[in-house]
Amino acid sequence: MASSPVAWLAVCIASCCTADATYAATGQQLFASCVACHGARAEGNAAVGAPAIAGQSAAYVTRQLQNFRNGLRGVHKDDAYGAQMRATAQGLLRDDKDVAAVARHVASLPKTNAGAGKYDARNGNNLYQGKCGACHGGKAEGNESLAAPRLAGLDAAYLKRQYRNFGKGVRGAHPEDRYGRQMALMATAIASERDLDDVVGYIQSAGVVR
Repeated sequence: MASSPVAWLAVCIASCCTADATYAATGQQLFASCVACHGARAEGNAAVGAPAIAGQSAAYVTRQLQNFRNGLRGVHKDDAYGAQMRATAQGLLRDDKDVAAVARHVASLPKTNAGAGKYDARNGNNLYQGKCGACHGGKAEGNESLAAPRLAGLDAAYLKRQYRNFGKGVRGAHPEDRYGRQMALMATAIASERDLDDVVGYIQSAGVVR
């Protein structure tokens, strides 16, 4: 007797659920090698220069992992932390499926908070909204349609280091890193250290997850 359409649909759903579960397990298993630096919930560890990546979009995490694997990021002599991540990505992730599985796992984790230090709230808000908000969102929540990552939840040292890296050509200089090059063009918009501290303070306060 031929199977009914309902029976076939049930089989397809069961197969998809099994595949999703296997995919999720693969991502979690691979991420276990990242826990020493990024934390069990990808909350980051400023002491070792590892950013919080929990809750970043899967597309952004995928792109950065591919950039590390393909030599678009982490190759500059002044990017010690990037070099460490490049070696890890190249050694741990065998193919695009592994990259996608890890990225999906990271994206599924709860978003993090980062406490803000002392800063000029008015100046930070004005500078951020004028120079960063159009891409990264009014509360630093990110904008996947513009390929702009979430900045909220990142520690101050990492935010400042990456901003300087873009400005000095340590990051975003590779001709194939389209979005990195866009950011590099913006990395001179905040000139003084005090202004940068105010922007970082705003990012951390505006992005608190409640």
